[in-house]
Amino acid sequence: MTIKIQKCNEEDLKTLQEISIETFNDTFKDQNSPENMNAYLERAFNLKQLEKELSNISSQFFFVYFHDEVAGYLKVNTNEAQSEVMGDGALEIERIYIKKKYQKHGLGKVLLNKAIEIAMESNKEKIWLGVWEKNENAIAFYKKIGFVQTGTHSFYMGNEEQIDFIMTKTLK
Repeated sequence: MTIKIQKCNEEDLKTLQEISIETFNDTFKDQNSPENMNAYLERAFNLKQLEKELSNISSQFFFVYFHDEVAGYLKVNTNEAQSEVMGDGALEIERIYIKKKYQKHGLGKVLLNKAIEIAMESNKEKIWLGVWEKNENAIAFYKKIGFVQTGTHSFYMGNEEQIDFIMTKTLK
């Protein structure tokens, strides 16, 4: 099994857009209206928005490759790029997605370990993420590896307000 992680750069913009739309759509389309899904996908994953995020020095994107194919990606944020004010001692995992056909190969854990490695190298005290309250599989996965729910925040899918659990893992 060949797994490789590679940091994304400007040349990866189109691939990043494609995998972002594919994985988000596959994960959430069955629980949301087509109108709200389309509104979110157009706002969050248009090329201009992704280029802005990719060029932010406080955000990093990584692709995970499985047998030389892009199988998923990770986005982490520090400092002001975090979607909630968590302070200098925190790193946010904003996105961690694996294509459907590559799930159940441990790639999510590989990306999660990459986020922890980045946090440790940056002397962060904790990592955190937001996960939809209805995404029971993800919540169970995060709890199993030591995350605890520490709050909630609103996430807007089109015009619908949804609740994300904020889950945190202490590193130090």
